[in-house]
Amino acid sequence: MQAGTIRSNTLERYLHALLSGDRSACRSIIEETLQSGVTACQVYMDIIWPIMLEIERLYREDRISSAQESLANRINRTIVDQLQNKLPRHPTRGRRVIICSVAEETAELGGQMTADLFESDGWETRFLGGSVDNNDILEFVHGFRPDVLVLYGITAPHAPRIRQLIDHIREVNAFPDMRILLSGGVFGRAPGLWEEIGADLYAPTAAEAVRIASAEESEVPKPRRTIKRRKRAEIEEQRARLADEAQQEEELSIAG
Repeated sequence: MQAGTIRSNTLERYLHALLSGDRSACRSIIEETLQSGVTACQVYMDIIWPIMLEIERLYREDRISSAQESLANRINRTIVDQLQNKLPRHPTRGRRVIICSVAEETAELGGQMTADLFESDGWETRFLGGSVDNNDILEFVHGFRPDVLVLYGITAPHAPRIRQLIDHIREVNAFPDMRILLSGGVFGRAPGLWEEIGADLYAPTAAEAVRIASAEESEVPKPRRTIKRRKRAEIEEQRARLADEAQQEEELSIAG
């Protein structure tokens, strides 16, 4: 079946319903969209995903309340749970992936959607969410032995912990063929940071994460460790920006 076209006002209507906390309206908009011929994958990536990022931006800029953010994320997760069974099921690839996130609701939603799309693409998938620490992740990696470890939605305050995790994996070298892919979060707002922190791959969206992870290694550019070549002023500016973001997120968390 040919993919349908999303109506021009669908995103605006859906965002308004989310911010109003109107679950019934949200379900109706998504059902109406599916009935028009739009696929579940399109709904994931062309409605839920951009709206998820918009909610995150609005909350970060203090333009919506914590209650609105929480309602929107919970409704989105309910919609995603319902859509998951409508995704296509491709033949198994014989490859494994672990997806982790931080504990924030938006990050867990993005991680869940990423896991759903990997599973749809034929990967054996495990989504650990945001409640596990580095030791738990390492233990699970040791038992599951994935081809790819995806870390989604990492915020500025969590970046040092992720660097420690990646450094430990590199030092132990128990999984030399496992690639580490970072997606979303602070790495989308700080170009090159994913390379400096030691990851192998970066993807801005769930669909792109699946595409990049599935590509042959020769088809994916190798990361450039650029930190020694960048001007000190640029590095300090980025560090200051990340510190400001970390402080803002902490203040929002206290206020919420």
